[in-house]
Parts: sequence; C-alpha cells; structure tokens
Amino acid sequence: MTPPDASVVVSAATIWEIAIKRALGKLSVPTNLLANLERARVELLPITARHADRVATLPDHHRDPFDRLLVAQADLESIPLISADESLRSYDVEVVW
Repeated sequence: MTPPDASVVVSAATIWEIAIKRALGKLSVPTNLLANLERARVELLPITARHADRVATLPDHHRDPFDRLLVAQADLESIPLISADESLRSYDVEVVW
C-alpha cells in the first residue's frame, strides 16, 4: 500500500529517453505524455549539474547513460528508483519492482 504522503517523481531523463525512443519508432507513447503527467501533478525532476557530475563517480555496474543518470538522481535526492532492471540493484540505492 502506498503511504498517503508519497509522491510520484519522474526524471527529465526518463522523458528524454521516451522522446528519443518514440521518435525512432521503438516505443508507442502518447505525444501528450508530458501534459498528462503535469495534469496528474506528478513531480518532474530536472537534471542538474550535480546529477551529471555524480554519474562519473558511480561504479561501472551498468553502461546505459540514462540508467546511470537515474541512479545518480536517486542517490543524490534520496528517492527510490523504480525499475525492472536487476543490474541497478548493484548500486547503493533503493530499487523498487
């Protein structure tokens, strides 16, 4: 059960990766995804210089740059990361799913 004070946070990195995959025809996502997230009052997490810098100090458990950025954000912002990618569990962040 989700705690009543829990919020959903979506990284700009996730929106970026979705946009790339949609443009390449690898993912079918509504073109108004961002508007829908904003309407649902989902918290949008920007990519900061601190996040980008943290990527360089992460252990080399995973090579995907988007996933590494998500790990850096989860670490620096102390938020859990939602992913089915088992390799992300090698990092010192909470992975849900």
